[in-house]
Amino acid sequence: MSTLLPYFSNIGFEAGLDEAGRGCLAGPVVAAAVILPLDFHHPLLTDSKQLNARQRIQLKKDVESAAIDFAVAEVDAPTIDKINIYKASVLAMHLAIDQLKHRPDHLLVDGNRFISYPLIPHTCIVKGDSTFFSIAAASILAKTYRDALMEKLSLEYPEYGWERNAGYPTIQHRKAILAHGPCHFHRKTFRVQIK
Repeated sequence: MSTLLPYFSNIGFEAGLDEAGRGCLAGPVVAAAVILPLDFHHPLLTDSKQLNARQRIQLKKDVESAAIDFAVAEVDAPTIDKINIYKASVLAMHLAIDQLKHRPDHLLVDGNRFISYPLIPHTCIVKGDSTFFSIAAASILAKTYRDALMEKLSLEYPEYGWERNAGYPTIQHRKAILAHGPCHFHRKTFRVQIK
């Protein structure tokens, strides 16, 4: 049974924000923004990392069906290398907010740092994806979008095993980079070491 909270502020539209792919060696960082109804509740919805792929796919459908508004945005590997992963993660969140049809009155951001979005107040919540439904919903949308993208890219670059590791630094992924070299989708500023 989920013990997540429905909202931080019950005034106006509140958008939950989260990202996926921050610690990856390859692929974009992806962020989602989700505005849920104030009375939204889901017994299974929580941090996407605590769920299996089948549960995440079902929750994606449930979130998209129930949401007042949602958007997903990505920032590619060359941009991550240029501006750094923190700024790229925030940029992806800003781009997701830009796509919303409803302007939020408040932003709930997973984590402890955020660069303010113009004219919208925000609150950072450490472990927000296991605290608030809207952040957990954003976590689900970002993760499922990114996993599907990396699976698609793995058809073009099968040697890296992205359909299994989603670009994260598994031993197999690091060995493949050392054997085949990095491709266009790899983040060149991220270190590849075999420990």
